[in-house]
Order: sequence, then C-alpha cells, then structure tokens
Amino acid sequence: MKTKVLSLAIAVLIFSTARSQSFHLGVKGGANINKLSGKSFSDQFNFGYHLGAFAEIGLGKKWAIQPEVLFNQINTDTSREVSKIYTNLSANNLSNIKLSYLSIPILLSYKVNKFFAIQAGPQYGLLIEQNKNLLENGKDAFKKGDFSMLGGVQFKLASIRIYGRYAIGLSNINDIDNKDKWKNQSFQVGVGLAIL
Repeated sequence: MKTKVLSLAIAVLIFSTARSQSFHLGVKGGANINKLSGKSFSDQFNFGYHLGAFAEIGLGKKWAIQPEVLFNQINTDTSREVSKIYTNLSANNLSNIKLSYLSIPILLSYKVNKFFAIQAGPQYGLLIEQNKNLLENGKDAFKKGDFSMLGGVQFKLASIRIYGRYAIGLSNINDIDNKDKWKNQSFQVGVGLAIL
C-alpha cells in the first residue's frame, strides 16, 4: 500500500513538473515544538529541529505543490505513568527520548496573494534513528513509520520563505502493544531559501 501511494505521489510530481508554469528548488530549516500524546509521555512540548530541501511546482496562478524532504528531530520525556503501564519496561534513563525521522511532506499551496499562501497536505515519516533509552525486552518501542497531516501558512519575500505549520500524527507509533496510543504532534516554524 505504501509503495502504491509513493508511486502515485512521484507520478503526480513528474506530471506536475512537466506542466508547471513555475518551478523552484530550495533549502529550509527551523524549530520543532513537539510532544508525543499518550499517558506514557510528559504532557509538555519540547524543542527539536528540522533541516531539508523543498521544491515549488506551480499549477497556475493560485495553486502549487510543494514536496519536501526533511530531517526531523523530536525530543520528549516519559511520564511517571510509563512504569505503571509497562511493568516489563527496561529503561536506562526515561528522560531525553530522541527520535529522528526522514519526513516527506507533500503540501498543496493556495496563494492568497503574491506574499501569502495557505498550505496543507500529508506527510510520511520514516524513523531512521531512536536512542535506546526506552526498550521492552530489548525490542524498540517505536514503529518505523508515521503518517501525519500538516496545515499552515507561508510568507514569500523574493527568494525567502517564512513558514509556520502544525502537524498532527494519525498513526499510533507504539510498537510495544495497544495499551497506550502514542501519536506525534508538533508546531514547526522556519525559514527557507529558494536557490533555483
């Protein structure tokens, strides 16, 4: 299923690029203000970061598609409840949980005017690294994939892009069991630079 969705997304991008009226490539980076929902985790937001590249593919005067490839770092702490929920949990240190994702958002942009756009779309995140603080019987606690939806705004000033968005996880990333559902959520703010 994931392969079919990815193949469809690539086909749409190739078709859109061939027909687009404008095309830009750039780099971007910024802050993640994130938390994991679920009783196992602290109910506070923590800071991380994201870095990556984006493309803007124009679809007429008002619409564009903006695919991105981002390295996303997410930091969180567990709550006191985690040892009650998971009695077999072995943990060296239950704080400072770090997750690193390779995220691929595909955003649809609606240009309100030449400076301001509203954006929304899906994002798939592939877990590429997790620290080994949180394990159960030697098994990783987090699933390798995370599907989420994004929504936000972007301001364009010549080649500079300033953006803010909210990401809500739709997947349960708990790979231990279904006792506690873990979902990512984050605010992202950052700056991009179109270089082509």
